[in-house]
Amino acid sequence: MADLRGVRAVLLAGGEGRRMGPLGTGRLKPLVPYGGTCRLIDFSLANARASGLPEVLLLSQYEERLLMDDLRRVWNTGTDFRVHFGPYDAAYRGPGLPERLPRRTWPLERGTADALIRKAEHVFTEGTEDVLVLHADHVYRYDYGPLVAEHRASGAALTVAYQRIERRWVHLFGMVRFDGGGRLAEFTEKPEEPTSDLVFAAFCVFDAAVLRRYLTELDGTGWQHDISRDVIPAMLAAGEHIRGHEVRGHWEDIGTVERYHRAHLALAEGPRAPLPVARMPRTVRPAVGRRWVADAPGVRASVIPSDLVNDGLVADSVLFPGVRVGAGARVRRSVVLPGAVIPPDADIDGAVVLEDGRIQHVAEGANA
Repeated sequence: MADLRGVRAVLLAGGEGRRMGPLGTGRLKPLVPYGGTCRLIDFSLANARASGLPEVLLLSQYEERLLMDDLRRVWNTGTDFRVHFGPYDAAYRGPGLPERLPRRTWPLERGTADALIRKAEHVFTEGTEDVLVLHADHVYRYDYGPLVAEHRASGAALTVAYQRIERRWVHLFGMVRFDGGGRLAEFTEKPEEPTSDLVFAAFCVFDAAVLRRYLTELDGTGWQHDISRDVIPAMLAAGEHIRGHEVRGHWEDIGTVERYHRAHLALAEGPRAPLPVARMPRTVRPAVGRRWVADAPGVRASVIPSDLVNDGLVADSVLFPGVRVGAGARVRRSVVLPGAVIPPDADIDGAVVLEDGRIQHVAEGANA
């Protein structure tokens, strides 16, 4: 296991999920259920714990209390790993949930870079040499140790994780290009005409002193308060040493309901599919077992929970705990969230079924 002393891991989790339509309405995007067992935010936290990091600093502002209460119950129960809540952390150090939180004394953050500078005293703590920046809406399993070791060995100011994808999807991400020596030569957020098939995988390691200097210089200017749109381009323009670290395993950005749906259909392919949920903690309640079923009475090529009550047909789908499928109902190419009840004789195809039974259809061929 790599030496991660001096690394401050921060998790950006401020999304409202507006682009996810009904799936994101009335809920925190980081807590959107995923894969039949967990939530989106659990991937980065599970990666951090498995990498040997003892703590991750949560940077959020949307419905902070709901998110912190949840993470306190789920993740801050042991002694080897915990989520730090920044200015609210002292309130969560007791045995239960706090009755009230300290009054906010800092302005609302307007972007990912703002989140870092407004809570700088919790990010740039004594002994912090490097800052590992993570996001709460990416699905992947990864050991951050080699990334940090490579970053330190190179002496880079910043090392960005990247992945090679089909060029037709590059316009949805931050495109990167490297020169022959492995240094970052181009970084373009959501390019209209991609010239590379490499994209920023949205986690990276900064030299702490360099990051703080750029945040300080940008603050108060006409910037967009964003790491990808401001900080990285400013560092690149100034000639800072920026390197890349390739992510070869499965990595998925869940930014829209279309991508959410498509990722679950891939899970339903079973042994042929990447299964980053296989070793994830069961954080969706009730925490029951799950399995992929190739072909059984009433179920074909689907991920189902052990408590499924099924009197219909389920095919090419992912179902969460507590789901009940009525007599004669058909559920195909769909995701059914915890506790949803499918009425008798319903015919559901290509949709996300919400907990209250509402159906969110997903457009064919959507790529947003």
